[in-house]
Amino acid sequence: MSRINRAFRGAALGAVLAVLPMLANAAWWNKDWTTRTRITLNTTAAGVETRESVAGLVVAVRLHSGNFDFTAAKEDGSDLRIVAADEKTPLPFAVERYDGINELGLIWVALPAVVPGTDKNTINVYAGNAKAVAEPPARLFASGVTLLAHFGEADGPALDEARGLKTEQPVIRENNGLLGASARLAGETVVFPAGESLAAAAGAPVTVTFWIKPDSVAGGTLLQWGALRLALAEGKLVGQLGTTRVEGGSLPPATWAQVGLVVGSGKAALFVNGAKAAEADAALPALAGPLTLGPGYAGLIDELQILPAQRSADFLRLLAASQGAEGKLVTSVRESAAETGDADPGYMGVLVKNLTTDAWVVIVILGLMFVLACWVMVTKAAFVSRADRDNRGFLHRFRASTADLLHLEEGAARHPQSSLYRLYQSGVRELKKRDIGGKTPNLSGAALNAMKASIDADLVRESHRLNSGMVLLTIAISGGPFLGLLGTVAGVMITFAAIAVAGDVNVNAIAPGIASALLATVAGLVVAIPALFGYNYLASRIKNISADMQIFVDEFVTRVAELYGQP
Repeated sequence: MSRINRAFRGAALGAVLAVLPMLANAAWWNKDWTTRTRITLNTTAAGVETRESVAGLVVAVRLHSGNFDFTAAKEDGSDLRIVAADEKTPLPFAVERYDGINELGLIWVALPAVVPGTDKNTINVYAGNAKAVAEPPARLFASGVTLLAHFGEADGPALDEARGLKTEQPVIRENNGLLGASARLAGETVVFPAGESLAAAAGAPVTVTFWIKPDSVAGGTLLQWGALRLALAEGKLVGQLGTTRVEGGSLPPATWAQVGLVVGSGKAALFVNGAKAAEADAALPALAGPLTLGPGYAGLIDELQILPAQRSADFLRLLAASQGAEGKLVTSVRESAAETGDADPGYMGVLVKNLTTDAWVVIVILGLMFVLACWVMVTKAAFVSRADRDNRGFLHRFRASTADLLHLEEGAARHPQSSLYRLYQSGVRELKKRDIGGKTPNLSGAALNAMKASIDADLVRESHRLNSGMVLLTIAISGGPFLGLLGTVAGVMITFAAIAVAGDVNVNAIAPGIASALLATVAGLVVAIPALFGYNYLASRIKNISADMQIFVDEFVTRVAELYGQP
């Protein structure tokens, strides 16, 4: 038994060691690309904690020599590709800056969704394909944005990336700004002209967010859009919506800070660096006309976004953390195809990589059931084989005995696993109780019946012993497929729920999750099918031994009646 247990532990360890390289060998999107940077957004408490899924987030990805291999990439960055964590789905992106000589880059990437409470929000930046042709930049802000200004132009007016508006005045640039170039204001006014895009109905939701680095926080208007105004006043952020004023937050001078105003659901809230600074009851008045930046404000301004929606605090927190200095939210790792091994992990690698937590739980349970079922089958097969062998040996001796039956006990060591021998011993005990020492025929019919009843009781116990553990095989046969089906259904539910949240319905996003969910059903069948074959084989062997025991009892009682029964 101990050897069998050690064998199974060794087999289980071998299976684990065989799977580990497959798990470690991460999938590679395309073998023609030789290097990648794995970017991860950590939304747990160890990073920037969020409590709800955030959709429609466009993040800034900084590339530098520490996280990106500029020597492997093309000089102009035309081989850059962004792929989702599933290593199947390309993500839309736009390159704002790529400097192969100084090894600096800035890419904007649109994420379908950022999941809360996980460190597995991952995107992959691929490069290293000399034959690749540059893709046209995606229009990341063509919909869902009222106005967006990066202030990344070399000179001249600032450009609205969403609608193509340009400021009426040229803007001075500060090259070493937040993410590159930023607008430098010195009290002058910069105006985006009026237009249909710069209009909002009364009561509509709106989110305004941008970065500032003020030379002084004593005062100055940051943004004026009709009756909506954001300003500085004695180190605090002030929001004005018609006659409603909301004030809060602390803004030190000469320090980058993200400021925002969110209006919706009858509330107006100010945010500083993603944290709510103040709130008041207010509704958005009708807005129209030009959008003005900077009257009386001296300092830098960057990444102006106006969204026609009420964005959550988690959205602003992630936006602030992704655009600001690299901190706890974003981690990046540079990898190459050679470091990760084979570029193609095969189908099983994709399936294992996309397994959900519930599927893993089911598969682990099924793995334990499989090990237990194998242990029962091996140990029971060995036990039945030894019992059958010893039964044949004892039965040969029994039938060869022509006179006294009591002397067969002398060969006990020959039949250690014989169930027939144990039934014989039960009968001998009954004979000795009745002082059978020779061939004196002194057993009545009642005594014979009592002896047979005692032997039948031991026969039942022997049958229990033969069938012990078989219930575990029936559990594996009937329960394995149902457990696997449970894992599959739960996995498919989670996959479709994630797709619903992300709003991404392409087949590359659906297929890996559903295929991995089906792996649980396969695991259930892998448990049930061998258990079914083993159960049927063992049941037939046990049935034969049970029949032999019943025949032996009748044969033994008949021999006793002949030798020791009353005439």
